[in-house]
Amino acid sequence: MKLRICGIRTVWDPVGDGEFFCPGCGGDRNYRRLTGRRRLTVLGVPMLARGTAGPVVECAACREHFGTEALDHPTTTRLSAMLRDAVHTVALGVLAAGGTTSRTVLEAAAAIVRGAGFDDCTEEQLCTVVEVLAADTGQGSAFDPAAEACGAALAIELHEALEPLAPHLAPAGRESILLQGARIALADGPYGPAEREVLTTIGGALQLRAEDTARLLAEAARTPS
Repeated sequence: MKLRICGIRTVWDPVGDGEFFCPGCGGDRNYRRLTGRRRLTVLGVPMLARGTAGPVVECAACREHFGTEALDHPTTTRLSAMLRDAVHTVALGVLAAGGTTSRTVLEAAAAIVRGAGFDDCTEEQLCTVVEVLAADTGQGSAFDPAAEACGAALAIELHEALEPLAPHLAPAGRESILLQGARIALADGPYGPAEREVLTTIGGALQLRAEDTARLLAEAARTPS
C-alpha cells in the first residue's frame, strides 16, 4: 500500500438547504447547499489553505454533488403545479378570445381544466374569471372576438404562465398544451380570428416554431372531435 504524503482535501460547509429534483436519483429529494475550503494536507493533516470550492448542491439521499444549476429544475410537485396553472391560463385565454356565450365551449374548457388538476372547476367559475379579466382590461363583460385577439394583458398572462414551463417539457408535452387550447376553440366550430391569434401566441410562449404551431392547429381542425 502506497503512503500518500501530500494531497488536497476539501472541507465542505453547509450554507442552506431545501428540496430539489435530484438528477442522480431522478426524483424530489432534500439537498444541502455547500461551499468548500481546499487545504493542502501532509500525512493527512490539513496545513495550508488552497482556495475555495463550490458552491455545490449535495443530495441528502445519494450524497452526489451537483452544480447549483440543478436548482433551476423544478421539483415534481412544482412542475405539476406549473402545468396545472398553464392549462388553466390557456383555457382562460381561449375563452377570452372566443367569448363565453357557447355552453359547448365552456363545457370543453371546464373538462380540460379539471383534467389538469383543478377538480372543482365549473363552467360558471371560468365564465366569471373571464368576465373579471375583461373588466380589468376595460373591454366590457367579454372580449369581442372581432377585436384584437391578444391584448397586452392577455399576452403577458400567457407568457408568464407558459415560458417558465416550456424548457422543462418535451416537445410532445408543449404540443399537448397547445392542442388542449385548440380543442376548446373548436368545440363550437372553426377557429375565429381572435382564437387563432391567441393560439398562435400560446404556441410562441411554449417555444414552438411558428410553422409547427400552424401545422398543429390545422391538424386539430381536421380531426373529428
